[in-house]
Amino acid sequence: MLKETLVVAVGEFGRSPRIGVSTSGNSNAPDGRDHWPYCYSAVVAGCGIARGAQYGESDQTASSPKDKPVHPNDLLATTYYALGIDPDMIVLNHLNQPRELVKGKVVAELWS
Repeated sequence: MLKETLVVAVGEFGRSPRIGVSTSGNSNAPDGRDHWPYCYSAVVAGCGIARGAQYGESDQTASSPKDKPVHPNDLLATTYYALGIDPDMIVLNHLNQPRELVKGKVVAELWS
């Protein structure tokens, strides 16, 4: 079933690498961790993607990408590609104006 099914599990953020750090403007308790939009994980499987592979790496504190960062637009372009939808497709908006489907690049290395 995974040959024709794509599974993507991703959150919208990680957690701050240190306790007491606020990125949302909230007054966090000194022992709490806030939302951290700078580095987070995703799990992608199926549609021919290599099994058990890791792509990219965070720094030692998981606060920012260290190697092969993937922007959310790149993840979306990769999702479209895996589903057989051309991510470079031009679509028309509600005013009949041409727009890119997504402004991202396919992470082709996932199929290596």
